[in-house]
Amino acid sequence: DAGINAGAMTGKSVDKALGAIEIALKQKLPFVHLVESAGADLTRYTVELWAHGGGMFAGLARLSAAGNPVITVLHGASTAGGAYQPGLSDYVIGVKGNGMAMLAGGALVQAATGEIAEDADLGGAQMHAEITGLVEYLAEDDAHGLEIARDVVAGLGWQNCAAPAVAYDLPQYDSEELAGAIPADYRKPYDMHELAARLVDGSRLRDFKPDYGPALVCLQAHIMGQPVGILGNNGPIDPDGATKATHFLQLMDQAGTPVIFLGNTTGYMVGTAYERAGMIKHGSKMIQAVTNLRVPKISLYTGASFGAGNYGMCGHAFGADFLFTWPNAMTGVMGGEQAALTMEQVARRTAARKGIPVDEARLAKQSAGIAAHFDSQSDAFFTSGRMLDMGMIDPRDSRAVIGFCLATCSEAGRRDLNPNAFGVGRA
Repeated sequence: DAGINAGAMTGKSVDKALGAIEIALKQKLPFVHLVESAGADLTRYTVELWAHGGGMFAGLARLSAAGNPVITVLHGASTAGGAYQPGLSDYVIGVKGNGMAMLAGGALVQAATGEIAEDADLGGAQMHAEITGLVEYLAEDDAHGLEIARDVVAGLGWQNCAAPAVAYDLPQYDSEELAGAIPADYRKPYDMHELAARLVDGSRLRDFKPDYGPALVCLQAHIMGQPVGILGNNGPIDPDGATKATHFLQLMDQAGTPVIFLGNTTGYMVGTAYERAGMIKHGSKMIQAVTNLRVPKISLYTGASFGAGNYGMCGHAFGADFLFTWPNAMTGVMGGEQAALTMEQVARRTAARKGIPVDEARLAKQSAGIAAHFDSQSDAFFTSGRMLDMGMIDPRDSRAVIGFCLATCSEAGRRDLNPNAFGVGRA
């Protein structure tokens, strides 16, 4: 975003770009880059920013080598690291008069070498179109540049692998009802069948082992004509639920059916009865199955997503093809209330062991501080802002978003690319 510090990149800018590159590689997509950047943000420079920033260059090179075209529209001044973004692209569209790519602007060149030069002479789009060959297509303005980019993408024939259109029924229940059907407070339970019925074709659901481990809901359905398996939570995950989920996930993998994870759980059950029932081993085999699924995985945080329950429901670290959050979702090691109560019990047991009285006022203050600290970091706006998902969506858009992601994964599965050893070397 050139409107923020001239597009200078911070650590999170790099992480976000790397995430986009990873999606393009995995889903076999062209990569369109709208460039106007001052390079690294020197006011917040760290050596890690510089080192990890090289991953963007490597990522663009890997895209080209993998057969994923990289298309850049050079909208404005792009210096230093910003100049290598078009340099590592397969197609560059430069906007006349505004687009510039140069390793150093006029001020730095004068300071470093004593040469006095204008930015347009150093790296103007027209100069690159006529002299260096960095620019393939010269656009009259920004809008024209985007038109050319659309033409370039259309010329790739990338939609040749699109699935043939199929007829499907809309859900019987209106997705607009999600705003009222799902409580904003994760501590208020709701039936995951109610959510799924507003996502799937015709609201038709086939419930897998509904009476065994019922708090872990396993469903089969279709979304926009595509068969899917759905995992959802009606509470904490117990040993039976984890066992059922493992069985179900193996069946989906065997059939090549994508899996949708609708996460709303405070975690795996604890306590003597659950430990003796093998909660550790059953939860572990569920996590094994989730991690090693070979079919597309799409995750949606719809409420609570705490502890290892997040892991078992294909959270951030578990390789989801796409992962989105609702605004009401809370994610973290545990909720603030649970963390505060846990630390309170520790304090009381420590005091009892030492034979000293509990300072109730101090303990209450400590508990309030812990709860606030945990809850502030569990909030969806906090976690999404730190790229622990791929973005926040309106719950009412969930079916459209999931359908789009399913189509993207389906196309990737049918597409054969033409990789080469080095990527495209520019003339």
